[in-house]
Amino acid sequence: MTMMKSKFLAAAASLAALSGCISLGGGDPPDQLLTLTPSASIPAGAAAEGEASAALAVQVPSVTQRLNVTRVPVTTSDSSLAYLQDAFWVEKPAQLFRNVLAETIRAKGNRLVVGGGELEYVARTQLSGQLVDMGYDAGSGSAIVRYDAMLEMPDGTIRTRRFEHSEPALPEANDVGSALNRAANVVADEVAEWVG
Repeated sequence: MTMMKSKFLAAAASLAALSGCISLGGGDPPDQLLTLTPSASIPAGAAAEGEASAALAVQVPSVTQRLNVTRVPVTTSDSSLAYLQDAFWVEKPAQLFRNVLAETIRAKGNRLVVGGGELEYVARTQLSGQLVDMGYDAGSGSAIVRYDAMLEMPDGTIRTRRFEHSEPALPEANDVGSALNRAANVVADEVAEWVG
């Protein structure tokens, strides 16, 4: 019994020492996390079918390093950037935007939309692009979503188009989060109409 107790105490001491060396995110967790939710979605039980080769694959857009984090960027001038205090995404913005985009195209279009897994690579129509901006512009006091879309058609034709929408917002986490959600949905609606 004494031996088990000493092993337990040794393990607890090692764990306590190790916890001082490892940071699991640094500091207290945020009070809340921001996310994007599609304003258009397919109802439960809705089904779609078709040939995998005729499907539309919606890819996660590429981003620059400023958006490759779970923070909300704030453009303070042409050459400087900060991050909005107390504003953290539940996951990286590119993945959140891709989810809204795919769900909106499913709900508003008549295409079989696939994403993730092997089907994504079988689809002969590919929607990709770059999420150029999804943040707050301090100069205009607005939340901005800017997406450069690239649609590759089955015959090899490539179409590109820039989509952008801004919403007025106060420089606070909740207000900017809501404004970015609205702006992302407007952009997703426009992209859904463009791809058909």
